[in-house]
Amino acid sequence: MQADGSIAAVVDGNFVNLGHLSPAAMERARGLTDGLPLASFAGNSAIAREVDALARRLARHRLLEYRLFHPHDQHDLVVIEPQAAEYWPRRARLRESDTVVLSRFAYLRRRGNEMVLESPRAGALFRIGDPAIAATLAALSRPLKISQLRRDAAAFNLDLLELLLDSQILLKLDAKSGDGLRVNEGDGNLVLWDFHDLVFHTRSTEGRQANPVGSTFAYAGVVSPLPAVRPPWPGRKIDLRKFATSDPLSPFAALLRERHSIRDFDDQHPITLAELAQFLDSAARVLSEWKSSANSESGPEITYSTRPYPSAGSAYELELYLAVSNCEGLARGLYHYDAGGHALAEIAVSAQQLQAISAAAVFAMDASGPPQVLITIAARFGRISWKYSSIAYALILKDVGSLLQTLYLTATDMGLGGCAVGTGNIDLFAQMTGLDFHVESPVGQFALGRGSNVNSTDQA
Repeated sequence: MQADGSIAAVVDGNFVNLGHLSPAAMERARGLTDGLPLASFAGNSAIAREVDALARRLARHRLLEYRLFHPHDQHDLVVIEPQAAEYWPRRARLRESDTVVLSRFAYLRRRGNEMVLESPRAGALFRIGDPAIAATLAALSRPLKISQLRRDAAAFNLDLLELLLDSQILLKLDAKSGDGLRVNEGDGNLVLWDFHDLVFHTRSTEGRQANPVGSTFAYAGVVSPLPAVRPPWPGRKIDLRKFATSDPLSPFAALLRERHSIRDFDDQHPITLAELAQFLDSAARVLSEWKSSANSESGPEITYSTRPYPSAGSAYELELYLAVSNCEGLARGLYHYDAGGHALAEIAVSAQQLQAISAAAVFAMDASGPPQVLITIAARFGRISWKYSSIAYALILKDVGSLLQTLYLTATDMGLGGCAVGTGNIDLFAQMTGLDFHVESPVGQFALGRGSNVNSTDQA
């Protein structure tokens, strides 16, 4: 808090500007260090409105935690840690006659010396401070009425249950919900998801978790790095070098060796729309379509397609979304590639959203500027999970690897630059497209453009 009324938060050496406060509001805001009751800035006074605006800005950056504590001894019952930006605790009202059960995506685990309750569907995790609450949560593995919980639970707290219901960690069942074992949880698309797949999707991307992401070198001081090349096995060795010939490499072998990651692009000579069309035609266009029945002649008929890259079970669940920053002949914006019609369909997004998705790629690649075209690879998850059990998400990631290599080789063959991007924000994509993160969501990204001479030989 500065003398001129400006406020900034410092997180790992980075400054987040939070605006200005009046002296009176700044004095009250100092209470955030130890905790302020939500009611203290929920009023209509000028001070309350200022502190509320500050709290909302902090929440937008996931810089607030929320305590639910015992009124007698101030002991923390639960501390809520936001995982998604702009999370704010809300209570979904429960009646005594309501029946609730834990979501099948909810899980309780040890983190250090703490127990935390999480769900990939929730915008926050709940740090459990009272063992009796953990026992109550375990009891909710089966449906129970609120009245029964109030009577029998080891620790009953209606506020907590309503917070968990709002976070979709708890479900409220009705007569049509059955036993609650695999209900659609309010969205039929969730029936197709196995627990481990949805957890992995949200915990290996940005947007719905607050953990560090990327090259943090978390174990640099704990474990020595493995060598770049594995030490050879001690058994009998057959030297393959004697089979090498002096013949020139085939065009394909030469293309494989020429491929490398290009992170910086020549914005004075951007990729053209004609080149982009050729690139998509070569790497991702639907070549043919066909039909087959599932399992037996009596099974439902399934449509399939053939494309230039391989896909598990010919599912071709991957879709390409292009965030265009600099392409001659094509306006800035977000486009979906219609692989069947070989066309681009524009999606209305804000300039701020377009800048945010490009800026995230710049940071992930450690590049000097935005990619001319950022291709987000999204998966229609149901296309794979409708058929495959246990391995659905693993198959999707293998398909992503096949497609990324195809994009790399196509760019190299055309004299363009490309670079795979290791992270992606699934919540930002959901905001831009209006698609739920569990229906169609990013699983990979690829930066494309005309490469500059800067860092053009970086290998990856």
